[in-house]
Amino acid sequence: MAYSKKVVDRFQDVLDNPAAHGVGRFDPNDPNIATGMTGAPACGDVMKLQLKLDKDEKITDVKFKTYGCGSAIASSTMFVEMLVGKTVEEAQLIKDKEIAAALELPPIKLHCSVLAEASIKDALKNWDEKREEFIGSSDSMIGHNNPPQGLLQIEEPTTTVEI
Repeated sequence: MAYSKKVVDRFQDVLDNPAAHGVGRFDPNDPNIATGMTGAPACGDVMKLQLKLDKDEKITDVKFKTYGCGSAIASSTMFVEMLVGKTVEEAQLIKDKEIAAALELPPIKLHCSVLAEASIKDALKNWDEKREEFIGSSDSMIGHNNPPQGLLQIEEPTTTVEI
């Protein structure tokens, strides 16, 4: 099975300059960070995605760590590009098929784009949970300097995607 040129180029770019593609992590204690993590037991791929949001719930930065094949890593870099500058509502509309089409993923690698979409959904779910725990409503929690103690002890959500 051959990878598309887009996947190979992205993978090589990440190897050459990981920070430029969003590889890394944010401070998990930052209340403006949402985290999503998904895994595919059939192949062992795992994606961890972190979104940094501003006071208007716009995604200002994205970090990821992915353990998996070239298609999984390329899918992660693609969702970084797709997410930066989007609102929470716009991010919810990103679908695995968009990621797969942009990377020209072959059918055997479509699970990589499914994991990417699942990571986005998981991070947005984490954001909603953090918001509700913080103030008990759907208002934004960004900009509050003293979050309650319990907020910093949220466990990272994990979603498993069956292939």
